[in-house]
Formats: sequence, structure tokens, C-alpha cells
Amino acid sequence: MPTEKKAEIIEQLTELLSRNKFIIATEYRGLSVSEMSRLRRQLREVNSEFHVVKNTLAKFAAEKAGKPGLSQYLQGPIALAFCQGDATQLSKTLTNYARASKTALSIKGGILEVRVLSPQEIFILATLPPIDVMRARLLGVLQGPIYSLHNVLSANLRALSALLNARIQQMGGMANV
Repeated sequence: MPTEKKAEIIEQLTELLSRNKFIIATEYRGLSVSEMSRLRRQLREVNSEFHVVKNTLAKFAAEKAGKPGLSQYLQGPIALAFCQGDATQLSKTLTNYARASKTALSIKGGILEVRVLSPQEIFILATLPPIDVMRARLLGVLQGPIYSLHNVLSANLRALSALLNARIQQMGGMANV
């Protein structure tokens, strides 16, 4: 391959690596073209990309992009999955595909921002709920004490209002309170 072409590929990979915050290295040995197309289609649905890369060019690109930890996974036939958004969706899609299809697709590791992840950590990430669910749970945890405080502080006012209404009813008047 001409040097100009390699330099262009390295630049494209560097741009992909620096633009995406979550990258998973997979070994795709044994996947047919139709299986690879089906996997790419599933990954596109979760806003991810899947590219087969040359190891030496990917190592140069990883160094340029500031993600040298990726180099340890670049051995054998490697394809990289890239994701800008929700990391759990990409890891779920890849682990579910590998489990359901019983193919030779295996997860070798990954990078989240600049942190190197082992295959076990990626499987754990796949079990997490989506980011929107986690945000909703956090919001519920943060709002719980506020609602409790509101109920405690307003309980005396509700009791006073009920007492006054009962006394007005007892005296034969109309309860307006």
C-alpha cells in the first residue's frame, strides 16, 4: 500500500479515535460477510460504527489520538466499534450479538475516554441500565429528601386545616378553610 494511502488511513483513524469517547476492540475471525453486515446494521441503530482496521495503522492512530492503551488489544484480526453517545448501548449490542449468534466474535477490550477496559469490565458495563434510566434514578434519589421535608412541614398545616373544618362543621357553619 502506498505511503500516502497509509497516511490518509491513519488520519481517518486518528479522527475517529479522538472524536469517539468509547471504543471496543473485537476479534471478528470466523464472521461471514452477511453476519458482519447484520452486526453493522445493529450497531448503526445505537449510533455506533464498526470498522475493520490494520493493526499497525491503528497503533499509530491510537498514539496520535492520545489513546495508547488501545495498542495492547491490536493483535490478530481486529475490528473497532466506535461510539460517541451511550457506552452501555454499544457494549450491550456487542455482547448480545456475540451471545445470541454463537459466532467467533469476541471482545478483547476497550477504551472509555482514556481508561483501558478489560473484557469483563465491558460485560459489566453491558449490564448497566441506559443513561436516561440512571439519570431518572439519580433524580429520584435527589428529590426524595425534598418531598419528605415538604410533607413533614406541611403536615401541621393540613392537621390545623382539618381541625378548623371539623369545628366549623360542629358549630353548624359552612367549612371554607
